[in-house]
Amino acid sequence: MPKYDVVIIGSGLGGLFCGNILSKEGLNVCVLEKQKHLGGNLQTFKRDGKIFDTGVHYVGGLGKGQNLHQYFKYAGIVDDLNLKRLDMDAFDKINFQGKTYSYAQGYSNFIETLAQDFPKEEEALKNYEAQVKRICNEFPLYNVRPNLGQDNEHVYYERNVGDFLKAITPNEKLQNVLAGNNLLYAGIPNKTPVAIHALITNSLIEGAYRFKDGSQQVANLLVESIQRNGGTLLTDSEVVKLNFENKKIESAELKNGELIEANSFISAIHPTLTLAMTDSKLLRRPYRTRINEIEETISVFAIYISFKPESFPYLNYNYYHFNEDSVWSIPNYNPKKWPQEYLFLTLPSSKSKKYAQTATAMTYMKYDEVGHWRNSSIGNRGDDYESFKKYKAELLIDQIGKQYPGFKSSISNYYTSTPLSMEAYTGTRNGSIYGILHDSNEPLKSRIAPKTKIPNLFLSGQNINIHGVLGVTVSAVLTCTELVGMKYLLDKIQNA
Repeated sequence: MPKYDVVIIGSGLGGLFCGNILSKEGLNVCVLEKQKHLGGNLQTFKRDGKIFDTGVHYVGGLGKGQNLHQYFKYAGIVDDLNLKRLDMDAFDKINFQGKTYSYAQGYSNFIETLAQDFPKEEEALKNYEAQVKRICNEFPLYNVRPNLGQDNEHVYYERNVGDFLKAITPNEKLQNVLAGNNLLYAGIPNKTPVAIHALITNSLIEGAYRFKDGSQQVANLLVESIQRNGGTLLTDSEVVKLNFENKKIESAELKNGELIEANSFISAIHPTLTLAMTDSKLLRRPYRTRINEIEETISVFAIYISFKPESFPYLNYNYYHFNEDSVWSIPNYNPKKWPQEYLFLTLPSSKSKKYAQTATAMTYMKYDEVGHWRNSSIGNRGDDYESFKKYKAELLIDQIGKQYPGFKSSISNYYTSTPLSMEAYTGTRNGSIYGILHDSNEPLKSRIAPKTKIPNLFLSGQNINIHGVLGVTVSAVLTCTELVGMKYLLDKIQNA
């Protein structure tokens, strides 16, 4: 087995994008994945001959000249993506207190659309635009420019989104509507940094897209690029130990005992799993304690719906529904009122423009509601677990059916996932939907740098920087700058 320049642990978007960058820059890369398939949350699965996304449902910033478009252009994959742009006048619909509000693409359209429902709040909406843009401008890599240490992004990790929205407007209904898609970041008003709200919202207003026929295409294109650049990708290759000698990591030890040697190692899996792989004293106890004790975001219950042929229309928007008088469901989570909210969307297919082949719905669920089934192997959790999933799925289906007449009768089959599914397939603690919870009250505690005290061990993935396709892409770039240089890499990306 040759010695590699870089071994990357994990083949989610973070690992694959690191592999793409470093192999493009001439490094001999090896990506190790413990599962049978590459792609992490980019993966799709098939049931009834139809494609379902597992984790990526829509994404912003993919318009020409926008940030994610430029990163994917550098990666050499943007022209091969099969995209569907969401409705320009309503990419998200927020149903709150019995009325539906629309998020439109383009700021002038966004403001004009919401001002129809809030005619006295037009100036507040214009201020919202200005403030969101101001925040986003303080994040260099978000704007595809080198981080030279002259920006104030830390300030916006210290301010929570709840206070930010209250400062925009005293109108509580508008505050809720502006936070209506907070399921995208598991929002908690007095904890979630305004940075996360602003970065995600801005990219979607600039341009919101779905991947037609699923997000696996992104993983496939990145895999192909790594292979073309001479890189190696190994599945069924679970890393169980990082062997530390001579003040650095010498090799990654696989479950089968095989050693994979490299000059540098990037871990794109959960940082707690990385820490468990090495007992190096360079990673000191306070650092380990801080990482291991970071709070995780909540998990979700999801249903994947297969429709009868030509029975349910394709909806070119995402629908967020709230049963309570607040869109901030996590602080008010109550299993007895479940589901208190849900996201419902149909997925674009090349087989039909008019009708949906499949749909996905998801809603928050805490891990402790299913944790007692954890020690049973997948597929052997018993009839009570299956009954639990069926009961919850029917509750959620009934809720959606109230808003979309004919929905229930259009269903051919449905499949479910719980926090246990999330835990098993993504490697997050307790099935956390977005990994670590960023907390504006303790911003330093919940931010993890890509560089560790072990000189040749680096971190990447959704827990570094922020989550989501754009966030993980930026995180991968940030990690790779530690190996190839900040200005050098960003200049190449800018000029791609």
